Formats: sequence, structure tokens, C-alpha cells
Amino acid sequence: MSKLFKLFLALIAAAVAVVAIHGGYQTGRQTTTPVAYSDLIYKYAAKNDLDPCLVMAVIKTESNFIPDAHSGYAGGLMQLTEETALEMSEDMGITYYDYMDPETNVMLGCHYLRYLIDFYGGNTDTALAAYNGGMGNVYTWLNDPAYSDDGKTLKEIPFTETRNYVERVNTAWEQYKGLYG
Repeated sequence: MSKLFKLFLALIAAAVAVVAIHGGYQTGRQTTTPVAYSDLIYKYAAKNDLDPCLVMAVIKTESNFIPDAHSGYAGGLMQLTEETALEMSEDMGITYYDYMDPETNVMLGCHYLRYLIDFYGGNTDTALAAYNGGMGNVYTWLNDPAYSDDGKTLKEIPFTETRNYVERVNTAWEQYKGLYG
């Protein structure tokens, strides 16, 4: 076997190894960053002018894509309360709904997320803080100089759970953008 042919085989083997390693890395990331219901996520993210990767990150953080997940009074993929689901359905003109149905939950959850982002002037972190901690708490924080300098942006989130929630969503959002964005 000539040296040139051996070099050629070595280059092919190296290329195959790189592709295999990259494929394994991508598969590993997809395992730790799951996506289910992507058709619903893309559909309702588009209808609400949302980044689908942000919606994936919210669902990952809220329910880990478990459609019948419950946490306190909230339920479903996007962990909506019955009160929030009712408000959003009324806003959308929907008279009958099952907020635990995955499609309905994503539809109402995306509508709510868009509402919050618009309400807080496009500030996604403040919207996420309200999604988790409630609009009443965010109102209080925005009006407290310890937490906001301008009444529009939170410089600090006093609830550890909400602060960690915003960080987890942002981390997952970056991961999903790396995979799908």
C-alpha cells in the first residue's frame, strides 16, 4: 500500500470519526433537551409571533413536556392555572376548551406569553418573571427601587424560585436555539 493511499484512508477515517462524534454530541443534546409536540409549538409560536425555541424552553422548564403535569394550581405542558386559561380563552373568543389538552394548553400558553411580553414592553425576562411569579408581584418589584431603576426593567428578582426560573428558561432557550434555531 502506498503512503499516499494510507494517508487518504487516514483522512477518511478521521472525517468519519468527526461526523460520528458530532452526531453523538447532537443526539446527547437532544436527549437532555427534549422536544415533543413540536408541531403545536411551531404552529402557536408563529400565530403569536414568538420564537418557538422560547416556547420549547418554557415548556421544558414548566413541565418537561409531560402533558398532564400538575404543579399546585397549574397544569399541562405550559402549566396554566384555570384562571389564566379562562382569561386567555375569553380574550381569544373561545367558549369551550379543555386547558389540559396539549393543543389547547400550548395555544393558550403561547397567547399568554405573547400578552406578557407585550405588556412588559418586549422585555422577555420581566415577562418570564410574571409568568412564574405573577403579574402582581412583578408590579410590586417594578415599583420598588431595590428591584428596578426605571419601573420597566427588573434589575433583581427577589423570589429565588422566580429568579431561578428565569435563568433556567433562558438557559434552555439558548440550548434550543443551538439545536433548532
